Amino acid sequence: MGALATIWRAGDAVVRYALPPRCPGCGVVTQDDHSFCLACWSALDFLDGPACATCGEPFELAAGPGALCGACHADPPPISGMRAAVAYGETARKLALRLKYARRPGVAKTMAALMRRHVPADALLVPVPLHRWRLWRRGYNQAALMARALGRMSGAEVAVDLLERHRATPSLRGLGPKQRQRTVQGAFAIRAGAEIKGRHVLLIDDVYTTGATVNACARTLRRAGAGTVSVLCWARVVRDAGPVR
Repeated sequence: MGALATIWRAGDAVVRYALPPRCPGCGVVTQDDHSFCLACWSALDFLDGPACATCGEPFELAAGPGALCGACHADPPPISGMRAAVAYGETARKLALRLKYARRPGVAKTMAALMRRHVPADALLVPVPLHRWRLWRRGYNQAALMARALGRMSGAEVAVDLLERHRATPSLRGLGPKQRQRTVQGAFAIRAGAEIKGRHVLLIDDVYTTGATVNACARTLRRAGAGTVSVLCWARVVRDAGPVR
């Protein structure tokens, strides 16, 4: 056993010398896997302060329990809460793009490690699905990779195939909030035979922009009997918002 352990350690040292751990943000060599360099870590804007009780929009000033932003007060969304690990900035954007388009599935574990603190004990983790054609072209669903990593870290149940995107939709990039909402309306369905009555479903996605996609998913889940539907993302776009007084 001692000889095998020695061989294993030697092999690991060779691999680390040839392929050293690198910062997921900029690619410089780091001490450990999935660790950031100081510059990229400092550039991440963690969202742990006061925020809207529904959509998670950060507030500049402290607000009382249950405070809502103006948008949620005027038009309440179908979700019960939303959290993101970080604000959508340059470093957060690089990770999201590397996971989604650069075939770097290991980045999902990096993201999940910083999202884990927002996973409730009773949650059923459900990734936002891709249409089958987009899944075929990309090779994987980045939200599903994140959900699986979160499940392993937190012990929460994961249902990767519970939601289906049965209608292909064009990219939402560049569209306004109303256009995004119309584009994804009716695009999702629950897998036949799935039972979620009374469950707390936690939708997992990479980036939250206007909420059109997760809101469409939430409406589908609530019609199927979900008790509550909340959202957890890697990063979210931050508006200039404040609580309704």
